[in-house]
Amino acid sequence: MNEKNQTWVSEIVLLGFQNLHNFKLPLFSLFLLIYILTVWENVLIIVLVSFSRNLHSPMYFFLQQLALSDLLGSTNIVPTLLQTVMNEGKTIPLVNCITQLYFFGVSEAFECLLLAVMAYDRYVAICIPLRYTCIMSHRVCEILILISWLLCFGITVITAYLVGTLQFCDQTIINHFFCDLSPLLELSCSDTFLLQIDIYFLSVPLVFLPFILISVSYMCIAHAILKIVSHTGRQKAFSTCSSHLAVVSMLYGTIIAIYLFPSIQHSPASSKVLSLLYTTVIPVGNPLIYSLRNKDIKEALNIKLKKLCKYTNI
Repeated sequence: MNEKNQTWVSEIVLLGFQNLHNFKLPLFSLFLLIYILTVWENVLIIVLVSFSRNLHSPMYFFLQQLALSDLLGSTNIVPTLLQTVMNEGKTIPLVNCITQLYFFGVSEAFECLLLAVMAYDRYVAICIPLRYTCIMSHRVCEILILISWLLCFGITVITAYLVGTLQFCDQTIINHFFCDLSPLLELSCSDTFLLQIDIYFLSVPLVFLPFILISVSYMCIAHAILKIVSHTGRQKAFSTCSSHLAVVSMLYGTIIAIYLFPSIQHSPASSKVLSLLYTTVIPVGNPLIYSLRNKDIKEALNIKLKKLCKYTNI
């Protein structure tokens, strides 16, 4: 490779969504509204679980952590998305690009681990109810979440470091709305073999093992539910798991569609649409699916609103 092609690149151009024309403002307004709803919903859940005594249980503690993860992931991606829509592209320093990739990896990996922990929590609650409070004690839950966060922040930094060692030569344009891993690898003129090995190796504890744990947990749960004689009891047990399965299906469905199939099967447009699903739709949908329809969450919210009204009327 000649010396001209080895010029070091310090900035990356994100194309975002091109040729929007009259759709620019409506699309910007839609994404901004989704982001505002995402922040409002997830902050509300974090605050309610923190200050409501009736929500101090493992299930709501995990939902609080899910809200925190969604808030981190959405805040990391959506502001860049909004800028690419309004300006039909955005120039971003390479360091910022790698930082965005890092926090994106942390939030997605943590959500995979958290969904596995939540599946195990449901398994214990339904299959071993008499030992639930002993097995899923507050200390155990805190340790599980702490290990998950540390694991994600620690492991993902290896991938971010390896991306930082790549050379991007004179190619600077990514046909995407954020710094995703696949477009960066396609852009690089360095040997990416070590990085690809790292990705496949790290995907085992962060993606595949959680998926296996979720699958095994729900096979045991399904077997236990089928043994329940009462139709009401069976329906109640199923309702506690259906929302979790919906989120698992959305998250792993998009991960499999984007990262496990050859990239040549997806056009840039379809890749962006799939990416929108897990960067904007899932973070705004999780609180609605999991929490805001929940009876206990509604009661806690009503109590806080009544107290707020009481204080404002004094």
